[in-house]
Amino acid sequence: MTDEKQPKDKQARREKTAKASGQTEKGSAKGVATQEQGAPARLFERYRKDIVPALAKKFQYKSAMQVPRLEKISINMGIGQATQDPKLLDAAVRELEAITGQKAAVTRAKKAISNFKLREGLAIGCRVTLRRAKMYEFLDRFISVALPRVRDFRGLPDKSFDGHGNYTLGVKEQIIFPEIDVDKVTRISGMDITFVTTAKNDVESYELLKELGMPFVKRQEVVSPSANA
Repeated sequence: MTDEKQPKDKQARREKTAKASGQTEKGSAKGVATQEQGAPARLFERYRKDIVPALAKKFQYKSAMQVPRLEKISINMGIGQATQDPKLLDAAVRELEAITGQKAAVTRAKKAISNFKLREGLAIGCRVTLRRAKMYEFLDRFISVALPRVRDFRGLPDKSFDGHGNYTLGVKEQIIFPEIDVDKVTRISGMDITFVTTAKNDVESYELLKELGMPFVKRQEVVSPSANA
């Protein structure tokens, strides 16, 4: 009996070892797959190869590290009517997540305002902050796809800088983004988009965003170093 059991035990051990090794190989393959990064964003490659040398030459930077760069993009949607109908906020969160590809955070009122029937802590909007690859991918889609869908688009205003190198613009309709199904939209909502850069002034920020492809309105008096002084 013992002699018959030994071959069976050895075979069982071998099968168990083979299964274990197969699982570890799969697990290691999955680990490698998760560590592998996809192709870099097209706009980031353009920034690194073309925009950095161009801005360094224009502003005479001594080092490439001095060249301003895009740090983050903040997108905020305010839903004032969410105080009466919470479903509007849920729809806005879904739409913002579809546009950005990132989970949205719900913003709440910091203080109560009786005239607006607003209580402290009440959900009134949602926001998303994009960084790194998602930031460049969103900017690429925003410039190439969303802005051309704006009605009577004549260019972005070049006077919406805050004096510290940041630029903010308002979008009146969320349906300009192709990720939004117009047939399922229950309410037209706008959003504020802020482009935060490491530029020291508005001139550097303007040139950076312009090189990235932002279609600013063409006018005779654009932002200039003398105007920023």
